[in-house]
Amino acid sequence: MNGPAYLDHNASSPMWPEVATTMMDLMRHPGNASSVHGFGRKYRQYVEDAREEVAALVGASAGRVIFTSGGTEANNLALNGCGRSIVLASSIEHDSVLHAGEGIRSLPVGSDGVIDQIRLEAALTEAAEPVVISVMLANNETGVVQPVADVVACAAEHGAIVHTDAVQAAGRIVVDAVGLGVDMVTLSAHKIGGPQGVGALILGRDLPISARIRGGGQERGRRAGTENMAGIAGFGVAARLARENIENMKPVGQLRDEMEKRLRKAIPDVAVFGDKVERLPNTSCFAIPGLRSETQVMALDLAGLAVSAGSACSSGKVTPSHVLRAMGVSETLAGCAIRVSFGQDNRLDDIERLVAELVALYRRVGKRPADAA
Repeated sequence: MNGPAYLDHNASSPMWPEVATTMMDLMRHPGNASSVHGFGRKYRQYVEDAREEVAALVGASAGRVIFTSGGTEANNLALNGCGRSIVLASSIEHDSVLHAGEGIRSLPVGSDGVIDQIRLEAALTEAAEPVVISVMLANNETGVVQPVADVVACAAEHGAIVHTDAVQAAGRIVVDAVGLGVDMVTLSAHKIGGPQGVGALILGRDLPISARIRGGGQERGRRAGTENMAGIAGFGVAARLARENIENMKPVGQLRDEMEKRLRKAIPDVAVFGDKVERLPNTSCFAIPGLRSETQVMALDLAGLAVSAGSACSSGKVTPSHVLRAMGVSETLAGCAIRVSFGQDNRLDDIERLVAELVALYRRVGKRPADAA
């Protein structure tokens, strides 16, 4: 019998062994990066080394990296700390953006999951005061890559600043904060093989940020609290490894495409979302009509295959995706969608098992798919 296969890397990627080793070594020794003695100075060096690596992952300056407790805090810091009371956010953003405050105004996307730039232009024209635009670089559920550079160009004409949540994009595609021209970028360590509980907000320029967590001078006064030393060091190692191994995402993309090819052959009425535009190479979101999302997730789990029904940040709830609904997908079809997200550890036999299990499940509900071979 085959062992379990993890196909949910967008929820959290397996930790690089080198990350775990680095963190364990640090946790064996005392220290606080704010202390002035030798132990503290050693810890401070780990923080600054990690800052360099995290900045390099997105082509930014190390001095503009603000470490946080994760992507959610970084998104909240960006939108609530930038001094703009109006936030224009695409309707497919992560909940940590859509629910970051009272001033969120939703921008529609097309059926392909790409932001409607005509509506963005109109919203900017109508705004009575300067705004911040938040458009994720790549969607966590469909993998659809957004035209962030075009958004930046539009924003510049209206004096707006731009934040991009690059949590899912980093480590899967090359992220160039300078080239994109964004003012703020959010990252999360555990999406790139680092530890959970640490992330970063990275400034594209010297943008004033008002701390949301106060009480100390850490992170140049922009985020108080004793640094999560081991987590930050692990984040730095993961950022370096993600950057060094970015070319390995090409075969991951080939694996995703092969899975979709076999699935379409076996179940012709499967709907693959966002497949006509650029997507992350590791992500596939699809729906098999008549098969509820929770039914698929549970059946695959029993077969040792881990997938999800969308974002993993909803306390285990399986509800129709707000991302798919924003794309105009019916509630019925959205209720049949699952997300498969691959990593560099996945192999061909994983997709063979996945397709075989889905075909078997499809047959059990009275359908007759084509030959899955």
